[in-house]
Amino acid sequence: MLLLAAAFWGFGNVAQKTVLEHLDPFSAVGLRCLIAALLVAPFALSGRTSRPAADWASLARVSTLFSISIALQQYAYLETSVTNASFLVNTATVMTPLAAWLLLGERPASIVVLAAAVTLFGILLIAGELDTASRGDLVALLSAACYALWMVELGRHMQAHGDAAMAASAQFMLAALLMLPVGLTNGGITGAAVVAAAPELVILGVFSTAAAFGIQTVAQRFTTASHAAVIVSAESVFGAAGAALLLGERLSATVTLGALIVLAAILLLAIQSRSQPHPKLIETKGA
Repeated sequence: MLLLAAAFWGFGNVAQKTVLEHLDPFSAVGLRCLIAALLVAPFALSGRTSRPAADWASLARVSTLFSISIALQQYAYLETSVTNASFLVNTATVMTPLAAWLLLGERPASIVVLAAAVTLFGILLIAGELDTASRGDLVALLSAACYALWMVELGRHMQAHGDAAMAASAQFMLAALLMLPVGLTNGGITGAAVVAAAPELVILGVFSTAAAFGIQTVAQRFTTASHAAVIVSAESVFGAAGAALLLGERLSATVTLGALIVLAAILLLAIQSRSQPHPKLIETKGA
């Protein structure tokens, strides 16, 4: 499931770049999240309605971190390439185990540390020779740090409270409510601009947001944040491939080697996980 989410993100990264030809970053995030929220809302409304205060507080933290992370990522595409952004955002692979250790006391298993290190090396190869750090590159790094915190909080929320549809819907709706007013204030949302950006918005709203983040929300009930971060780092592989196919960005032998290394690290982690399933998954199967 996480690998499929990574594919949606990776190929969607091209749309994240091209949508900025028509909309400002905040309008793009607001509209894609509004589309995703409308798609997921019927599933959320069919679930339970009464929730303890702790559930709402946890959901608010997750949704706020999500909104900040996705807005920073979209803004970064103004001043960096698809390949660079894919690499920099996916440094969350290494940040997430550290965040989980510091915030949850979740000491990462040796296999996760090894997989994260191998993945980072592969992503470095995919990125190739980065240009001199631009503001977009720095914003992408900041986005990665926020995504690391988000994955830790999302994992904690899902394992404590569950209800993936409500969690996904709340994240999308809060992001839309926060970003759309900013876009309207900046004058980035006009009828003509929305029509011109419609193909990218459909791709981003349906696949890169509703489907991909929805899948990750479900999956993190059954795996740790550190594990999830390694798997979804495959986004960099799909992102580089999409940039090469659709935008003409380079895909050298070094990039190809990096992609194979990332996939090898994911395979290593997947094989280990089959022999040691997550406790929540065991509990669910026995229920």
